[in-house]
Amino acid sequence: MTKPREGRRIDPANWASLKPFGIGEQRPNNYLEIIRAISENRDQLGYSWRILTQGTCDGCSLGTMGMRDWTTDEVHLCNIRLRLLRLNTMPALDPDVLSDTAALREKSGGELRELGRLPYPMIRRRGDRGFSRVGWDEALDEIADRIRLTAPARLGFYMTSRGQPNENYFVAQKAVRAMGTNSIDNAARVCHSPSTFGLKGSLGVAATTCSYTDWIGSDLVVFIGSNVANNQPVAMKYLYKAKKAGTKVVVINSYREPGMERYWVPSNLESAVFGTRIADRFFLINVGGDIGFLNGTLKHMIERGWMDRDFIDRHVNGFEEVSSLLEGQSWAELEALAGVSRSEMEEFAQMLARANTAVFVWSMGITQHEFGEDNVRAIVNLALTKGFVGRDKCGVMPIRGHSGVQGGAEMGAYATVLPGGLPLNEESAGHFSELWGFPVRSTRGMTAPEMIDAGHDGELDVLLSSGGNFLEVLPEPRYCEEALARIPLRVHLDIVMSSQMLVEPAETVVLLPACTRYEMPGGVTETTTERRVVFSPEIPGPRIGEARPEWEVFLDLARRVVPERADKLQFENTAAIRVAIAEAIPFYEGIQHLSEFGDQFQYGGSHLCLDWKFPTPDGKARFSAVELPRIEVPNEHFIVATRRGKQFNSMVHERRDALTGAAREAVLISRPDAARLGIGNGTSVVLRNEIGEFRGRATLAPVTPGSLQVHWPEGLVLIDRRVRSAQGGIPDYNAIVTLEKEGTSVAAGEESELASGVTG
Repeated sequence: MTKPREGRRIDPANWASLKPFGIGEQRPNNYLEIIRAISENRDQLGYSWRILTQGTCDGCSLGTMGMRDWTTDEVHLCNIRLRLLRLNTMPALDPDVLSDTAALREKSGGELRELGRLPYPMIRRRGDRGFSRVGWDEALDEIADRIRLTAPARLGFYMTSRGQPNENYFVAQKAVRAMGTNSIDNAARVCHSPSTFGLKGSLGVAATTCSYTDWIGSDLVVFIGSNVANNQPVAMKYLYKAKKAGTKVVVINSYREPGMERYWVPSNLESAVFGTRIADRFFLINVGGDIGFLNGTLKHMIERGWMDRDFIDRHVNGFEEVSSLLEGQSWAELEALAGVSRSEMEEFAQMLARANTAVFVWSMGITQHEFGEDNVRAIVNLALTKGFVGRDKCGVMPIRGHSGVQGGAEMGAYATVLPGGLPLNEESAGHFSELWGFPVRSTRGMTAPEMIDAGHDGELDVLLSSGGNFLEVLPEPRYCEEALARIPLRVHLDIVMSSQMLVEPAETVVLLPACTRYEMPGGVTETTTERRVVFSPEIPGPRIGEARPEWEVFLDLARRVVPERADKLQFENTAAIRVAIAEAIPFYEGIQHLSEFGDQFQYGGSHLCLDWKFPTPDGKARFSAVELPRIEVPNEHFIVATRRGKQFNSMVHERRDALTGAAREAVLISRPDAARLGIGNGTSVVLRNEIGEFRGRATLAPVTPGSLQVHWPEGLVLIDRRVRSAQGGIPDYNAIVTLEKEGTSVAAGEESELASGVTG
């Protein structure tokens, strides 16, 4: 592919609109967001400014250092970071407001957060109207006493990605394993666990293979089930730069995301004034039709000889198996699953054939499926057709949505692996037993969904949740609430209140106040999507009551539970933790030297699998023979997928999404379906299945016919908790439903389709 526009300072060919600053267009007003942030943080403007300019962003996992990064030499300040800022600057709540939880249960998640930071340990026992203040020693002694009386198999520990640094994750998993269990899990479970399995089996690595700079100037950047305009806004500046360099952008999704079609980058004058056309080509496929589309594309490339056979013969195994499998997959079934024609698959195959370089980016629209691991394998198959890995402007990138997720899994805060991603077996457990000086179990622990199942079944006695909110993350919130209410001791270690803290105690609920990353003495680190380990210093400013760093809390608790191992559970400061991380995880060598603002390194270098050297037993990558998922959507049913709006993870910031115009109660429906069924914008509808029901209003949108979309977490009431991916155990965040309008059943009216999935 050529880059005819490369080097042009102003390029009208990429403009989205001739209206100055997109006046009258459906888009976010980024300048109003700045004004809002100033007003919201006016009591701590100096501290806010220091966080923004001296701290490593606690938002998405792109990883800005202050307002700069390592991709472009420009200032970055996105709406997500501005909305999260108040969590770091707000004052403490009045503990008296927790003395009666009845009124608090009527508040939304946003209203609970606005009460302020948790300043002191609080406790509530069965029969109490609310929480009362206790000291740290009293709280930890009570928790430790209960843990000592409980079998390790009946313990569960969970860590959210809420600004959590590597130091918290590493110490927490070590402390939990010292207490005798591997049942520690984190938010990566419900985000990218299928990516880990799909990548590891195909390439021998479990992280993105490239850097963000590879987007800029690549012939092709492909987004599959990923909406970076909503979830990683700073990435839109990278795409603006890529378009200027002549890069073609392809989006494969079940919704024509407005932000991926055109976007106004506020910090770039040309884009701020005229906007930027992002996608050169949308392929609008069925929800869950990714494998059908990707396999069809691969089938075209094989049949037409559009692959680099020399690269494949030298560096990839499994070609004959995948070729044979695709021969047996008919075009009719591929088209039915994908929801697009054979010719559209050929068009994408031609784009790949013409490209010398390409980067594939995906997110939860790929992973949050029952067959998420196979979705990832199907993407990697295309990347292997022409060696689109291990070299400049090429790679596969499971883009992360939160700054704490990549490091969380790699630090070992995971029920199914040990630090560094080592498998849970006798050999690895023996290694860490020798390293740490206490026995480490070799059996897997409970994943986050399994902890809730155990709680519901009366098989979990203690749950310690560091951040997070199961009621807003996992399927079937009512089931989750019932489970939480049956756990004798729940401990919530967090910076603010959440609805799960208010679930009635079976026996005891303890609240423990935590520090933000910017409050931690000695500074901490995070790991970005592109594997960059970045130092974030302590930021001078106000401190909240008796809030403590989570790593200190886990150590203090573990020493009380297993005092005979206390000498093995000592860290003087975060610098000492980083030394231990480097010792335990060889590819994190260098983290022990990070100590100042700006310190960072990218483990593995700019590219994993560099020069096509794959860290597999035989040194080769592997094609995967990916079968077609066969989930039938009956007549008179739709498939509904969950999506994000104006929010960060489950934290909803606005009732209406400025990118799409959709309100939280919106049920996105295609125009053909709506016209046939007599549904207009604003029509009241009810979605139902055996799990629950969702009441909302129809919103006409460019989604695939036969599918619907609702916002997450509101749509969790429709998601079946029992449907999870085979290896990662990630919930399948989509469902089959009926749609009713004014009490009358409304059918999809088409033949059964093969589909399942969730949009990115």
